[in-house]
Amino acid sequence: MSELTITGKIKKFLPTESGVAKGSGKEWQKRSFIVSNDGGYEGKEQIFCFELFGQEKVENLTKFNKEGDNVKVSFNIGTNEWKDKYFTSLSAWRIEKADVSSEAVLSTPEPFVPNPADDLPF
Repeated sequence: MSELTITGKIKKFLPTESGVAKGSGKEWQKRSFIVSNDGGYEGKEQIFCFELFGQEKVENLTKFNKEGDNVKVSFNIGTNEWKDKYFTSLSAWRIEKADVSSEAVLSTPEPFVPNPADDLPF
């Protein structure tokens, strides 16, 4: 699978979740955050909820990022099944600062206007 990335603005950090794994008894931490961009239909805002697992990643999320920062998020998509219900998650594995001025911006292409001198009879 090719690398999946989204560029947008950090809109919100959700509270850190933690617990203890039933099988191993190890503690775990998870934190979700919301990124928005204008890449939707007709430039409408899209929102994405990413999650990070692990104490170090959770700590680094807010240590190096804040709400309003422009970021590029690399992530994996995963789906789990539980009692015939399916839950899809976006697991972030890299968060980089995005330089908005150097990012490619999607725009509406110029309409094609044929040149009458190029009009061929066939």
